[in-house]
Amino acid sequence: MENTVIKQKKEPSLLDALIPLVVLVALLSTSVYLFSDDSSFGPNQIALLFSMGVAAVIGLKNGYTWAEIEKGIVKGISLSLGAILILLAVGALIGTWMLSGTVPTLIYFGLELLNPSFFYAATCLICAIVAMSIGSSWTTAATVGVALMGVASGMGMSDAVTAGAVISGAYFGDKISPLSETTNLAPAVAGTELFEHIRYMLWTTVPSFVIALILFTIIGFSGEAQNTASNIEQMQTLLAQEFNISWVMLVPLAVLLTLAIKKMPAFPAVAIGALLGGVWAVIFQPDVIQSMLDDSQQSVLGVAAVVWTSLFDGVSFTTSDENLNALLSRGGMSSMLNTIWLIICAMSFGAVLERTGLLKAVVALFLRGAKSAGSMISRTILTCLGTNIITADQYISIVMPGRMYKEEYAKRGLHQLNLSRSLEDGGTITSPLIPWNTCGAYMQGVLLVHPFDYIMYTFFNLINPVLAIIYAYLGVKILRIPMPDVAVAVEVGNEKIPMNEPTQTKI
Repeated sequence: MENTVIKQKKEPSLLDALIPLVVLVALLSTSVYLFSDDSSFGPNQIALLFSMGVAAVIGLKNGYTWAEIEKGIVKGISLSLGAILILLAVGALIGTWMLSGTVPTLIYFGLELLNPSFFYAATCLICAIVAMSIGSSWTTAATVGVALMGVASGMGMSDAVTAGAVISGAYFGDKISPLSETTNLAPAVAGTELFEHIRYMLWTTVPSFVIALILFTIIGFSGEAQNTASNIEQMQTLLAQEFNISWVMLVPLAVLLTLAIKKMPAFPAVAIGALLGGVWAVIFQPDVIQSMLDDSQQSVLGVAAVVWTSLFDGVSFTTSDENLNALLSRGGMSSMLNTIWLIICAMSFGAVLERTGLLKAVVALFLRGAKSAGSMISRTILTCLGTNIITADQYISIVMPGRMYKEEYAKRGLHQLNLSRSLEDGGTITSPLIPWNTCGAYMQGVLLVHPFDYIMYTFFNLINPVLAIIYAYLGVKILRIPMPDVAVAVEVGNEKIPMNEPTQTKI
């Protein structure tokens, strides 16, 4: 009988787990130092792949085979394929909505309606309302957010502050919307009810948002728009000269928002919006399309070629105003390829860490000495942030810490609502702050502002985790399981862990 030798896998040491992270931090820091804002266009990808290689070598040392590691990488990349499809659809949507006049119309009316003194606060509030209605920060940023960035350009407002306001509002609305994927995912992982989870989040979310609005209002009043009223009027005149400006141009936006509210998945909804934008361009912007054709291309096929090009390579305008050209010349699936490259590299690195057990070893370090509710909740939030940095995906930053900490919360008599809220406070809203995270890369690709430029102005995203930690240590709105009501428990080692649903507590 032939003997089969099974290679035993070693548990990774803390040093094993820290080496790839130290290498990544060092390489990313060097990348930013050497390449500045261009670091996300190749250098960061190389840093992530090199760090992934270091993690893979450590996994091989500990007994994992390359086939196992490769399987983990493929699985990790597959988790991001949905986001990649959405990114491609958003690129196509921006291209056709520029060509159809949908975004120019939003910019035109935005310049007419928004006052520079209240612009940042209004931007934040508008994005919050839209995101809450449709449950998607990504769709909000790609539609209303893009238009508001154009309005900011027309008013001479700061791109970085405007991007911060867009992201703050979009993530506030996303976080408290029952239509949001992450808002449904967090209670599902923690074992809580959706609307209880939302009500419990309001204690940290609403105060953070109010503070953010106050700060945006202060910035709006303290700063002055560079352009005068005549400059804004000039921008509107140029838009009206180039495009057919009408409320009818907003129909593609209305259709997309309706599809989102009806809970159609993001990819087909955005794809339909992009195709509708192409149809609207043909119907309502024939002069714009004709200006992009040579004399030899004046035909139905030539018109189709312009719309087709806007889907995969965006549009390019050559008006008399260079600023307007820079604002409107964008979009297309090709504009998202660098972001997709970054996502694939980041997900590969995170997948190797998870598959080889290195990430679990880091989390175990976080749990050491966590005795009070404050330390448990703060470590959960920091773990979610760390997972966002390491794995570059907000869904993993919710699922992984949720699975790892669920039993710990039960053992310590902490209601699972504390866990579900912490997963969102630390996972959902910190994701756009990290350049190589799927959300950070997406926001840069859509808003054309680097996360390192807008990070200090994403007031809601920065304040919310800090406020949640303060609540935890002060004991504000920390729910506990009434231990006498615990009737069912299972033994894990020498400890009994309650496994039944905790007693409902009023929030």
